[in-house]
Amino acid sequence: ATVNLRALTSWVGIARLCAVVLSCLTFSLVASTGRFGGPFGTWCMFTWCFCFAVMLLVLLLELLELYPLLPLSWDDFTSAFSMLAALMVFTSSVIFPATFISSPCSSSHCARQAVATTASFLCFLAYAVEVGLTRAKPGDISSFLSTVPGLLKVFEAYVACLIFSLLDEYNTQPGLMWCVAVYSICFIVTLLIIICTIGRCLAYIPCQLDKVLVGYNFLALLMYITTTVLWPLYSFRGRSRPNSCGSNCWWNKHLGVTFLTIFNLIAYLVDLVYSSRMVFI
Repeated sequence: ATVNLRALTSWVGIARLCAVVLSCLTFSLVASTGRFGGPFGTWCMFTWCFCFAVMLLVLLLELLELYPLLPLSWDDFTSAFSMLAALMVFTSSVIFPATFISSPCSSSHCARQAVATTASFLCFLAYAVEVGLTRAKPGDISSFLSTVPGLLKVFEAYVACLIFSLLDEYNTQPGLMWCVAVYSICFIVTLLIIICTIGRCLAYIPCQLDKVLVGYNFLALLMYITTTVLWPLYSFRGRSRPNSCGSNCWWNKHLGVTFLTIFNLIAYLVDLVYSSRMVFI
């Protein structure tokens, strides 16, 4: 192994170092309070620890120049991970203070939670800066997952995971069951595209893959248009919001799925536009 100091001194390396330090600071402060129980706290702690561990491994592999030995597309992997980490850390930066920080904030535990939240937001900015620095320039398609359509694939898969976490009471209505089928199909296909890209398997597919991806984006867009109409129609038709509706209330979950569906609809639309420009223009 040889030592490549540019892995730490370049702008991308500095952004990664900041992400490692800030994520370590975040989960250390939260762990010191001992108040991160429940599904939301577990998710936030997993996010910070997972992103810290993987990014530290990335830095070590690039510092020692060992990544060429791995049987994967390194640029695609790092681009996909930085995008995923930015999304995960941003979600945790919103969920954690909303769940665990109460007003007024006067105790030492609350102060550490507030500092951890600030560090988490800064960590999100570090990952976002890395995404911006490593994003492919117009016309450069050497690394698919660093292009706008590739980054949108990661976004679409992550939003689908958030939708799955909110699904509740959908097996009694055929319209809702169709929506869940659309979420599942699009998520599986998108995840396969990401995995095959990182694993360098797309070259073995005997077809014009770029045009196939455009066709898939168009089909996924049509399917998401139906879910954007059917999900709120079947979820809220004749059903008003309950008077006592907490965080686990079905109404709040279905409303969250509605907004996330719209986000993914917009993502697939932008994905289709950019993919079509890359292929046909």
